[in-house]
Amino acid sequence: MSDVLTVTTDSGDLPVHRWLPPSGTGPGLLLLQEIFGVSDYIRSRAADLARAGYVVYAPQLYWRLDAGELDEADPDLLGKGMALAQQLPWADALADARASLTALRAAPEVSGGVGVIGFCYGGGLAFNVAALEPVDALVSYYGSALPNLLDLAQAVGTPSLHHFGTADAYLPLDVVEKIRAAVTADNDRAEFELHEGAGHAFDNPNPAFHHPGASAAAWPHTLAFLDEHLGAAQG
Repeated sequence: MSDVLTVTTDSGDLPVHRWLPPSGTGPGLLLLQEIFGVSDYIRSRAADLARAGYVVYAPQLYWRLDAGELDEADPDLLGKGMALAQQLPWADALADARASLTALRAAPEVSGGVGVIGFCYGGGLAFNVAALEPVDALVSYYGSALPNLLDLAQAVGTPSLHHFGTADAYLPLDVVEKIRAAVTADNDRAEFELHEGAGHAFDNPNPAFHHPGASAAAWPHTLAFLDEHLGAAQG
Protein backbone atom coordinates (compact mmCIF):
# COMPACT_ATOMS: atom_id res chain seq x y z
CA MET A 1 0.00 0.00 0.00
CA SER A 2 1.10 3.55 -0.67
CA ASP A 3 -0.04 7.01 0.20
CA VAL A 4 0.47 10.37 -1.47
CA LEU A 5 2.36 13.24 0.09
CA THR A 6 2.84 16.74 -1.26
CA VAL A 7 6.17 18.49 -1.59
CA THR A 8 6.03 22.27 -1.83
CA THR A 9 7.83 23.73 -4.85
CA ASP A 10 8.01 27.19 -6.40
CA SER A 11 5.36 26.04 -8.89
CA GLY A 12 2.95 24.49 -6.43
CA ASP A 13 2.38 21.23 -4.59
CA LEU A 14 4.12 18.24 -6.16
CA PRO A 15 2.35 14.90 -5.50
CA VAL A 16 4.75 12.22 -4.31
CA HIS A 17 3.73 8.59 -3.87
CA ARG A 18 5.24 6.94 -0.79
CA TRP A 19 5.75 3.31 0.12
CA LEU A 20 7.03 2.20 3.53
CA PRO A 21 8.88 -1.04 4.31
CA PRO A 22 7.40 -3.61 6.72
CA SER A 23 9.47 -2.19 9.57
CA GLY A 24 8.22 1.34 8.88
CA THR A 25 11.74 2.72 8.53
CA GLY A 26 14.76 2.15 6.32
CA PRO A 27 17.11 3.74 3.81
CA GLY A 28 15.46 5.95 1.21
CA LEU A 29 15.02 5.41 -2.51
CA LEU A 30 13.85 8.03 -4.97
CA LEU A 31 12.10 6.18 -7.82
CA LEU A 32 11.81 8.08 -11.11
CA GLN A 33 9.21 7.09 -13.65
CA GLU A 34 9.25 6.09 -17.28
CA ILE A 35 7.51 8.31 -19.85
CA PHE A 36 4.25 6.59 -18.86
CA GLY A 37 4.07 8.28 -15.45
CA VAL A 38 3.69 6.62 -12.06
CA SER A 39 2.05 3.66 -13.75
CA ASP A 40 0.91 0.33 -12.35
CA TYR A 41 4.33 -1.03 -13.33
CA ILE A 42 6.22 1.70 -11.47
CA ARG A 43 3.93 1.22 -8.45
CA SER A 44 4.66 -2.50 -8.55
CA ARG A 45 8.41 -1.93 -8.57
CA ALA A 46 8.05 0.60 -5.75
CA ALA A 47 6.18 -2.01 -3.71
CA ASP A 48 8.93 -4.54 -4.46
CA LEU A 49 11.54 -2.10 -3.17
CA ALA A 50 9.51 -1.33 -0.06
CA ARG A 51 9.23 -5.05 0.71
CA ALA A 52 13.01 -5.20 0.40
CA GLY A 53 13.33 -2.65 3.18
CA TYR A 54 13.31 0.80 1.55
CA VAL A 55 11.28 3.94 2.03
CA VAL A 56 10.32 4.75 -1.57
CA TYR A 57 9.27 8.13 -2.96
CA ALA A 58 7.97 8.33 -6.55
CA PRO A 59 7.12 11.89 -7.63
CA GLN A 60 4.33 12.36 -10.15
CA LEU A 61 6.44 14.29 -12.65
CA TYR A 62 3.54 15.06 -15.01
CA TRP A 63 1.58 16.95 -12.36
CA ARG A 64 2.02 20.29 -14.14
CA LEU A 65 0.51 18.88 -17.33
CA ASP A 66 -2.78 17.78 -15.74
CA ALA A 67 -2.54 14.68 -17.90
CA GLY A 68 -4.14 12.09 -15.65
CA GLU A 69 -3.12 8.44 -15.75
CA LEU A 70 -2.26 6.78 -19.05
CA ASP A 71 -4.05 3.56 -19.97
CA GLU A 72 -1.29 0.95 -20.05
CA ALA A 73 -3.43 -1.20 -22.37
CA ASP A 74 -3.77 1.62 -24.92
CA PRO A 75 -2.29 0.53 -28.30
CA ASP A 76 -0.88 4.06 -28.61
CA LEU A 77 0.68 4.03 -25.14
CA LEU A 78 4.16 4.70 -26.49
CA GLY A 79 3.06 7.64 -28.62
CA LYS A 80 1.09 9.23 -25.80
CA GLY A 81 3.92 8.72 -23.34
CA MET A 82 6.43 10.30 -25.70
CA ALA A 83 4.11 13.25 -26.27
CA LEU A 84 3.83 13.86 -22.53
CA ALA A 85 7.57 13.63 -22.00
CA GLN A 86 8.12 16.16 -24.79
CA GLN A 87 5.73 18.59 -23.08
CA LEU A 88 7.63 18.45 -19.79
CA PRO A 89 10.68 20.72 -19.68
CA TRP A 90 13.68 18.74 -18.44
CA ALA A 91 14.54 21.52 -16.01
CA ASP A 92 11.11 21.18 -14.36
CA ALA A 93 11.42 17.40 -14.04
CA LEU A 94 14.91 17.78 -12.60
CA ALA A 95 13.78 20.40 -10.10
CA ASP A 96 10.91 18.18 -8.97
CA ALA A 97 13.19 15.17 -8.62
CA ARG A 98 15.65 17.14 -6.52
CA ALA A 99 12.86 18.56 -4.34
CA SER A 100 11.56 15.02 -3.80
CA LEU A 101 15.03 13.82 -2.87
CA THR A 102 15.39 16.61 -0.32
CA ALA A 103 12.05 15.68 1.21
CA LEU A 104 12.97 12.00 1.26
CA ARG A 105 16.27 12.68 2.97
CA ALA A 106 14.47 14.70 5.67
CA ALA A 107 11.67 12.16 6.21
CA PRO A 108 11.57 10.74 9.75
CA GLU A 109 11.04 7.24 8.34
CA VAL A 110 14.40 7.32 6.56
CA SER A 111 17.36 5.86 8.41
CA GLY A 112 20.67 5.27 6.70
CA GLY A 113 21.59 6.17 3.15
CA VAL A 114 19.54 7.52 0.28
CA GLY A 115 19.70 6.34 -3.33
CA VAL A 116 18.00 7.02 -6.65
CA ILE A 117 16.64 4.56 -9.21
CA GLY A 118 15.03 5.33 -12.54
CA PHE A 119 13.66 3.58 -15.59
CA CYS A 120 14.00 4.86 -19.19
CA TYR A 121 13.16 8.60 -18.91
CA GLY A 122 13.71 8.28 -15.18
CA GLY A 123 17.01 6.48 -15.70
CA GLY A 124 18.47 9.55 -17.37
CA LEU A 125 16.87 11.84 -14.82
CA ALA A 126 18.32 9.77 -11.98
CA PHE A 127 21.79 10.15 -13.50
CA ASN A 128 21.32 13.92 -13.72
CA VAL A 129 20.18 14.03 -10.09
CA ALA A 130 23.23 12.02 -9.01
CA ALA A 131 25.48 14.54 -10.76
CA LEU A 132 24.01 17.37 -8.66
CA GLU A 133 23.04 15.80 -5.34
CA PRO A 134 24.92 13.60 -2.86
CA VAL A 135 23.37 10.14 -3.13
CA ASP A 136 24.70 6.82 -1.88
CA ALA A 137 23.68 4.69 -4.86
CA LEU A 138 22.34 5.13 -8.40
CA VAL A 139 20.53 2.51 -10.48
CA SER A 140 19.64 3.44 -14.05
CA TYR A 141 17.66 1.15 -16.31
CA TYR A 142 18.32 2.03 -19.98
CA GLY A 143 18.46 5.76 -19.27
CA SER A 144 17.13 7.26 -22.49
CA ALA A 145 18.63 10.73 -21.96
CA LEU A 146 22.11 9.49 -21.08
CA PRO A 147 23.65 10.17 -24.51
CA ASN A 148 22.87 13.87 -23.94
CA LEU A 149 24.12 13.91 -20.35
CA LEU A 150 27.60 12.46 -20.68
CA ASP A 151 29.25 15.80 -19.94
CA LEU A 152 27.97 15.25 -16.39
CA ALA A 153 29.68 11.88 -16.02
CA GLN A 154 32.68 13.25 -14.11
CA ALA A 155 30.30 14.63 -11.48
CA VAL A 156 28.73 11.21 -10.81
CA GLY A 157 31.11 9.57 -8.38
CA THR A 158 28.59 7.50 -6.47
CA PRO A 159 28.35 3.72 -6.92
CA SER A 160 26.13 3.16 -9.95
CA LEU A 161 24.54 0.27 -11.79
CA HIS A 162 23.41 0.59 -15.40
CA HIS A 163 21.21 -1.96 -17.17
CA PHE A 164 20.95 -2.08 -20.98
CA GLY A 165 19.67 -4.54 -23.55
CA THR A 166 21.84 -5.55 -26.50
CA ALA A 167 18.85 -5.30 -28.88
CA ASP A 168 17.74 -1.82 -27.80
CA ALA A 169 16.61 0.03 -30.93
CA TYR A 170 16.44 3.34 -29.05
CA LEU A 171 19.92 3.02 -27.51
CA PRO A 172 21.93 0.87 -29.94
CA LEU A 173 24.91 -1.04 -28.62
CA ASP A 174 27.47 1.40 -30.04
CA VAL A 175 25.73 4.21 -28.12
CA VAL A 176 25.65 2.08 -24.98
CA GLU A 177 29.40 1.51 -25.30
CA LYS A 178 29.94 5.28 -25.52
CA ILE A 179 27.88 5.65 -22.36
CA ARG A 180 29.92 2.94 -20.67
CA ALA A 181 33.19 4.62 -21.61
CA ALA A 182 32.09 8.01 -20.31
CA VAL A 183 30.48 6.78 -17.10
CA THR A 184 33.34 4.48 -16.10
CA ALA A 185 36.22 6.79 -17.10
CA ASP A 186 36.43 8.49 -13.71
CA ASN A 187 34.27 6.18 -11.59
CA ASP A 188 35.59 2.72 -10.79
CA ARG A 189 32.37 2.08 -8.85
CA ALA A 190 30.19 2.18 -11.98
CA GLU A 191 28.82 -1.21 -13.04
CA PHE A 192 27.28 -2.14 -16.40
CA GLU A 193 25.07 -5.13 -17.09
CA LEU A 194 24.22 -5.96 -20.70
CA HIS A 195 21.24 -8.24 -21.29
CA GLU A 196 21.48 -10.31 -24.44
CA GLY A 197 18.57 -9.92 -26.85
CA ALA A 198 16.66 -7.46 -24.68
CA GLY A 199 15.17 -4.28 -26.12
CA HIS A 200 14.36 -0.94 -24.57
CA ALA A 201 12.11 -0.96 -21.48
CA PHE A 202 12.69 -4.70 -21.06
CA ASP A 203 11.67 -4.63 -17.39
CA ASN A 204 8.21 -3.25 -18.17
CA PRO A 205 5.72 -6.17 -18.18
CA ASN A 206 3.78 -4.73 -21.13
CA PRO A 207 4.10 -7.37 -23.90
CA ALA A 208 5.29 -4.70 -26.32
CA PHE A 209 8.45 -4.19 -24.25
CA HIS A 210 8.97 -7.07 -21.85
CA HIS A 211 11.94 -9.44 -22.02
CA PRO A 212 11.30 -12.00 -19.27
CA GLY A 213 14.86 -13.31 -19.09
CA ALA A 214 16.47 -9.88 -18.88
CA SER A 215 13.94 -8.64 -16.34
CA ALA A 216 14.41 -11.73 -14.19
CA ALA A 217 18.21 -11.39 -14.31
CA ALA A 218 18.38 -7.64 -13.73
CA TRP A 219 16.15 -7.35 -10.67
CA PRO A 220 18.15 -9.57 -8.29
CA HIS A 221 21.30 -7.73 -9.36
CA THR A 222 19.56 -4.45 -8.61
CA LEU A 223 18.49 -5.59 -5.14
CA ALA A 224 21.96 -6.94 -4.35
CA PHE A 225 23.57 -3.70 -5.49
CA LEU A 226 21.21 -1.60 -3.38
CA ASP A 227 21.75 -3.87 -0.39
CA GLU A 228 25.51 -3.52 -0.76
CA HIS A 229 25.42 0.27 -0.84
CA LEU A 230 22.33 1.07 1.23
CA GLY A 231 22.09 -2.04 3.36
CA ALA A 232 18.35 -2.51 3.80
CA ALA A 233 17.42 -5.76 2.07
CA GLN A 234 15.01 -7.77 4.17
CA GLY A 235 14.19 -10.43 1.58
